[in-house]
Amino acid sequence: MSRNTLNLDLFTQVQSDFEMRQYKVLASLKTISEDFQHNRIYPHLSDLIELRTTLLDIKKRLEDLRNDFPKRIKNIDLVNKIIEHEVVFVDGSDLSRVEDLIEWAIPHIEAKIEEGKALYEYVDEEIRIEEVGILPNYLDEGYFFVPDNEEAKLLLFEYEVSIFESAQDEYRALKTAFLKALHQGQVLLSPNSIKLELIRENQKLPNPATYSFQTKLDFPFNETIFPVVKRKLMQQLAEAS
Repeated sequence: MSRNTLNLDLFTQVQSDFEMRQYKVLASLKTISEDFQHNRIYPHLSDLIELRTTLLDIKKRLEDLRNDFPKRIKNIDLVNKIIEHEVVFVDGSDLSRVEDLIEWAIPHIEAKIEEGKALYEYVDEEIRIEEVGILPNYLDEGYFFVPDNEEAKLLLFEYEVSIFESAQDEYRALKTAFLKALHQGQVLLSPNSIKLELIRENQKLPNPATYSFQTKLDFPFNETIFPVVKRKLMQQLAEAS
């Protein structure tokens, strides 16, 4: 994470400093909460959700091992999700401390996730998306416009949707590229006029799908407005496809 030390090492290398680990978890969560109070959602919210998922997975695996393979754990390989064990697993071992810390930390992490979700939902409700002109049948490439009210600018982006498959599922990814910023005076142009100007500048998209976002929020652009806009655009494209 960007401004704190809330990571997996904090939970898997407990040893004898259990209370210090608790203190570090609370200090990191306090930093995240301060960012939420300053309307900065990302990367904290997505990082917290991913951390919770990983900790719950580790907790479940450790519980299964305790029930099925009562041996002392020698090493936890988080990258490959492998747990090596050797002798009898007893309470008071390092692994037991790992379990205790995870059990203690999860409710604190979930409370911060709910705090971040509430902020996200508020921002999502305060951002509107509109189609600009007539949409073509092909929606996987196009443009979108987003206001940065902190800087009194309208930012223009190009987007492209790509699809890739895993063994289990199919995923859609959104690639964006910044084009240019229009300052306050230029923002008086209508969205359709801006779209026509982009068509003149870029002949490869003669009839691009184009979306305009509107909001009165003056929240941080990179940490809040833009991530919410991208998710909103992906939802719009998924519903239209």
